[in-house]
Amino acid sequence: MYLIAFPLLIIPFALYNMVLFLLNLPFTDTVFSLPLWPPDRRMPVSTGEVIVGLALFLLYVEVVKAVRLGGKGFMDHLLALIVFAGMASELALVPQAATPTLLMLTAIGFVDVITGMSVSVRRKRRQVAYEDQDQAHA
Repeated sequence: MYLIAFPLLIIPFALYNMVLFLLNLPFTDTVFSLPLWPPDRRMPVSTGEVIVGLALFLLYVEVVKAVRLGGKGFMDHLLALIVFAGMASELALVPQAATPTLLMLTAIGFVDVITGMSVSVRRKRRQVAYEDQDQAHA
């Protein structure tokens, strides 16, 4: 599996930075609109919402990776923590990056870090073997 030890949430974070710093686009621009009922209503979807939606999908993939990996998850968790720290520091230290989109990306990164740690602790607890009393007396 090639996704081991690659933090997937770096993709929406990099996309966020490209939109903000290279393209200078506002995150409120409508990318597309979804039809609603009645047929004359439409819901606009902005650039920031597309990036957050992508991040949520990649968070799901990260959780599946964390659950299925054996002992190779440490580097993945460490890199997820580094990406989260990068998001949080950019949110706190770069004034033009302080947008609700980056706040949501940072929250998603936090959930990724906490989920990875929770899954790894639970996996270690499950690996502890208990002896039956019959085997202990034998």
